[in-house]
Amino acid sequence: MAALPPKSFLVATDPASPPPGLEGAVVALGNFDGVHRGHKAVIGRAMAIAKKLGRPCAVLTFEPHPADFFNGPHTIFRLTPREAKIVTLAALGLDGMIVLTFDAAFSGLSAEEFVTDILIRRLAVKAVVAGYDFHFGKSRSGTPAFLKDAGVRHGFDVEIVERITADAEGSIEAASSTATRLALEQGDVARAAHLLGHPYAIIGSVTEGQKLGRTIGFPTANIVPEPSCRLRHGVYAVRVRVNETTYDGVANYGRRPTVGEGPAWLEVFLFDFSGDLYGQNIEVDFIAFIRGEEKFTSLEALTAQIGKDAASAKQLLRQ
Repeated sequence: MAALPPKSFLVATDPASPPPGLEGAVVALGNFDGVHRGHKAVIGRAMAIAKKLGRPCAVLTFEPHPADFFNGPHTIFRLTPREAKIVTLAALGLDGMIVLTFDAAFSGLSAEEFVTDILIRRLAVKAVVAGYDFHFGKSRSGTPAFLKDAGVRHGFDVEIVERITADAEGSIEAASSTATRLALEQGDVARAAHLLGHPYAIIGSVTEGQKLGRTIGFPTANIVPEPSCRLRHGVYAVRVRVNETTYDGVANYGRRPTVGEGPAWLEVFLFDFSGDLYGQNIEVDFIAFIRGEEKFTSLEALTAQIGKDAASAKQLLRQ
């Protein structure tokens, strides 16, 4: 993935009419949080249909996540907040992403209104693809069967992707957003990458920190993840995408107990890099877990441990 999507990737938020460049698109429907291997099966099918029909292909998704709308902000650990989702979807080769605001008015639409107002009037879809468990409309009344019938009545193609048990990487039975969140909460980024089909990533703008790292020989790029992030606090081997260049590195995600606890943020030390990253958007891919976050008795002890962590990260990344 890249830290920024290509300019050719279109993002349309709450379009009132078919977005330019995505008119008559083939659209994959869903939340797609994490864009895991199961999601990719739905998206891949939509892309295949779009290629056959000579149409653009887009994902239709929703913000905020429905769980956050119904239960309050940051209820759910978002694997791919909006900007991360854009980057991940663009990397798959899609033409764009359509984002609908999930609010009281939207959640009150009947299944038929979702079809006639959203899919037909506002998007003019040529075809839609959804997973076997996709539901829509007020009280989730719209079923895959309802969607197929609506396509017949209104003149657009519908394909429902049934449950897939395996892909090119093997069994897909466990691939789900829920299983991925659990793996990340345990620090098991290797399992999360297997479930997702790509490393878990945090994407964000580099902000100023305490500037302590530069005084001890380990200057860091700091990112404040969105509040829903529940990745296990600890030290990780990472790869960092800066514009078109990838660097190996070591990262700490947590509250920095040795120097006075604060809000959780991500501190990344890039190997073989010099320069100013403040204000730049970077992508941090989590490759391996090294250790949990600890409180050290002194700054000297912390510095010595960071050196060991960097050596461990280099070895893990070589593997």
